[in-house]
Amino acid sequence: MTNDRRLRTVDLARLAGLSTQQIRNYEDAGVLPPAGRTDSGHRVFGERHRRALLTYRRLLQGYGPVVATAVMRTVHAGDVPGALARVDAAHAALHEERVSLRAAKEALAALAGRETGPPPASGGLRIGEVAALIGVRTSALRVWEAAGLLAPDRERGTGYRVYGPADVRDARVVHTLRRSHYLFDQIRPVLDGLRREGGSAALRAAVEERGRLLTARTRAMLAGAGALHAYLEDVEDP
Repeated sequence: MTNDRRLRTVDLARLAGLSTQQIRNYEDAGVLPPAGRTDSGHRVFGERHRRALLTYRRLLQGYGPVVATAVMRTVHAGDVPGALARVDAAHAALHEERVSLRAAKEALAALAGRETGPPPASGGLRIGEVAALIGVRTSALRVWEAAGLLAPDRERGTGYRVYGPADVRDARVVHTLRRSHYLFDQIRPVLDGLRREGGSAALRAAVEERGRLLTARTRAMLAGAGALHAYLEDVEDP
């Protein structure tokens, strides 16, 4: 990598459309490698700093400011494996988001055309009725309730569980996803989405939008990872 070109703070700022204070902040934060100094104390940047700035801005688009800053700081501290571990962690988190999204799609497919109607005159279904309806043991419903996935009302006086339409829907979702080997922690966001959106139709729209956003973010992360790879090759080139 050539490092002959000398850049002032203002030159580097203009190249990226930033303020000179942002460039100083980036150097202080470790986003840029340490700059040289003139006898009068002014910063002197070079080609490596320009490449570092462009790399950071590509990382920023896919990974966000916290991860992008940590990655560049770790690289400039000389810990390339540590920087790559942060990249790996970001991709693992994205994978978990995709798992949750897939779970939501499976749940919606199971619910299609099977939304429960109004509760019976008694005000709801008992645990045995719900178990028979969706094909599970009553013990499974109790386990799901203990895990915080279900929250049926209790009948006054007797304390019996009473499942309304939304409770039956949630139980069906849990049953479907458990058969696909999803963990409770992966099922919980699906139920939260159903309750937050108010039904499967609204959740379906939210899932589709989330899918588009995840695809865009994945592409941005790939671009950022490619820029980081090129920068590391320059940094590590003897």
